[in-house]
Amino acid sequence: MTTKEVADRLVELCRQGKIEDTLKELFADNAVSIEPNEMMGPKVTEGLPAILGKSKMFDSMVEEFHGAKISDPLVTGNHFSISWWIDTTMKGRGRMEMEEICVYKVENGKIVSEQFFF
Repeated sequence: MTTKEVADRLVELCRQGKIEDTLKELFADNAVSIEPNEMMGPKVTEGLPAILGKSKMFDSMVEEFHGAKISDPLVTGNHFSISWWIDTTMKGRGRMEMEEICVYKVENGKIVSEQFFF
């Protein structure tokens, strides 16, 4: 898959709420996930199994999803970015809106890194 095809597929699956499918289908086994801080989990997570675990941990922190918006991807070379807004009620934290920019790197048709900025 080209970077644009990976980007379009990621957006398609995320808009359907199929985050785990996105990880299993589009991420390389040795992918790296980088957060700006440790508010929602570890700052750096390495390897697909650990990234899947991080996703499940985040889901366990959510009491209720109220809505989400994901932009169309902006693609250049082997990178793409999207903006992602979610409205959730987090366990013990109450309802909050979160907005972030997500930057992905693609090699050999798979996402090898993701980094979040918020």
